[in-house]
Amino acid sequence: MQVKMAKSAGFCFGVQRAVDTVYEQVEKGVRPIYTYGPIIHNEVVVKDLEEKGVRVLNSREELEALTEGTVIIRSHGVGKEIYERIAQKGLHCVDATCPFVKKIHRTVEKESRAGKQIVIIGNDRHPEVEGIKGWCSTPAAVLESPEQARNFEPLEAVPLCIVSQTTFNYKKFQDLVEILDKKRYDRSVVNTICNATEERQTEARRIAGEVDAMIVIGGSHSSNTQKLFEICSKECKNTYFIQTVEDLDLGVLRSTGLIGITAGASTPKKIIEEVQTRCLN
Repeated sequence: MQVKMAKSAGFCFGVQRAVDTVYEQVEKGVRPIYTYGPIIHNEVVVKDLEEKGVRVLNSREELEALTEGTVIIRSHGVGKEIYERIAQKGLHCVDATCPFVKKIHRTVEKESRAGKQIVIIGNDRHPEVEGIKGWCSTPAAVLESPEQARNFEPLEAVPLCIVSQTTFNYKKFQDLVEILDKKRYDRSVVNTICNATEERQTEARRIAGEVDAMIVIGGSHSSNTQKLFEICSKECKNTYFIQTVEDLDLGVLRSTGLIGITAGASTPKKIIEEVQTRCLN
């Protein structure tokens, strides 16, 4: 088998920064250490950190129960009230939010205060979107599908500010904005899909169209990896979503001539290299 590897596969800047931040806190030896939500959506990384004593806070209630320690804000970001509550409880806060997500927080905070209705293109259940909503001074609308966009009714005589989840499918974002354009002329659009996401999706689409089979590596809860799988599946019918090399079924791939490999932004380099090595050997 021959392998075509995506150059953009693996940790993006924001994820690398977040993971490094947690390991730096571990190295300092100050305990206890918590992350508010999984630091990134990769089970292997989260498990390794847990083995080093880093505990994941899965809810506001678990945060409320703390009396001491360091709380690291996950790469996906959180709402404003979480920062305030950490400070009120006298806990040490380390912010590992992706800078691109931070930019969205500043945008929606400013625009909602100016009286605009915020529309977030993304998955309403994703922690990044939950965090973005937490910086809006008025309720934000979240749209993910063309149907939701068509059914959306903007507030009367209120300008719109449209932003996006950083890992959203760029083509879908454009399609939804086009639908919203027909509803309201008084609107501003801020393309907050990060450059790394656009590059990764474009490269994955190109490679998937050139190979006989495509492997997409990433965590099962990773939104950007799911988007990659969706994009690649449209270009290559033999597209497989795996988390680690253990999920790789070489029996399915043995008769394949050219295999493409890409990986989500939260997939460690070690896992990508293991999959590549297994395909070549």
